[in-house]
Amino acid sequence: MNDTVDKLIIFLAKRDGIDKLVKTFQYVSKLVNWHVETTYPDVATRAKQWEVASGLSRKAFRSGRFLTGFNALRRSPGTSSGFRLLALLANSGEMVYFFFDHFLWLARIGVIDAKYAKRMSFISAFGESVGYVFFIISDFILITRGLKAERKLLTEEDMSKETQGEIKKIRMDRIMRLMAVAANIADLIIALAEIEPNPFCNHTVTLGISGLVSAWAGWYRNWPS
Repeated sequence: MNDTVDKLIIFLAKRDGIDKLVKTFQYVSKLVNWHVETTYPDVATRAKQWEVASGLSRKAFRSGRFLTGFNALRRSPGTSSGFRLLALLANSGEMVYFFFDHFLWLARIGVIDAKYAKRMSFISAFGESVGYVFFIISDFILITRGLKAERKLLTEEDMSKETQGEIKKIRMDRIMRLMAVAANIADLIIALAEIEPNPFCNHTVTLGISGLVSAWAGWYRNWPS
């Protein structure tokens, strides 16, 4: 049986695992910078440097990530025409996000002209938002189906071990999907701050909390069982 250290090593060996760790650094440092900006400017400057470095590191880790959406469509496009359409829209949005994020990263580190950063950021965030909306819709549909299936199983007079196992499986799937919904809503708020700046989405506390919700939901989903 793996202990906590074994599980942590397995978690950090995954690209998603290290991304969630660095994302935690990124948004904790954002909140620290906001909190001490006026009282401890030197600490705030260091926190800002940590935030920027973490954000750029995450973009580097995501190199080639757009292929994940392409492979998802190629391997498991969906069980029905409705789900195939949702999968197409969700994964296409995600592919746009990760693909143009490459160019945003290159612009931020000075490999290509910095003037392209704003445009690449907008296109990437727009694709990200589209993807999140359809991933959220898909998850809510599957959660609803799971609830119906669970109710049906609970009405059975003979509650066999197999039935109990099926109920447990449905409940675990629901928790994972709720974590995914929480992460996608949080990331959608961050993306909206880029697409359509507004006082709520662009407030440092909103961005910081949203980033941490997304990161910690990702921790839960990727943590080895």
